[in-house]
Amino acid sequence: MQKTLDSEARAARELGNLTWVWQAVTGIALLVLLGLHFVAHHFIVEGGLRNFQQVQEYLANPIILTLEVLFLMVVTPHALLGVRAILLDLQLSEATERFIDRAMWVIGIATVLYGFWLTWSIVTYPA
Repeated sequence: MQKTLDSEARAARELGNLTWVWQAVTGIALLVLLGLHFVAHHFIVEGGLRNFQQVQEYLANPIILTLEVLFLMVVTPHALLGVRAILLDLQLSEATERFIDRAMWVIGIATVLYGFWLTWSIVTYPA
């Protein structure tokens, strides 16, 4: 019984370390992608904001589209890992923590899928 608890505790600690590393990696990527996003959308554009047609023209560039989709895929797990960390600091039951983990996965997948759909809708909307 003690061995099982020790291995479970070790697995939980390793998962915690892995999520912390992933949080840091996405944070660094987020700094770069957010910087590019702000420059492209708010500093280069006259008036500081693109209209819908300008966004469509901007996203027509495959490099820009890739960067924006990558931004979505980095910001989502970064934000959800942050929320997860805050909730786990509340010292909830193991069952509640497992529920939170599953919920974060579902919310993350739904968010990214919605972001893909919305981006596709903008890019393919008739000009």
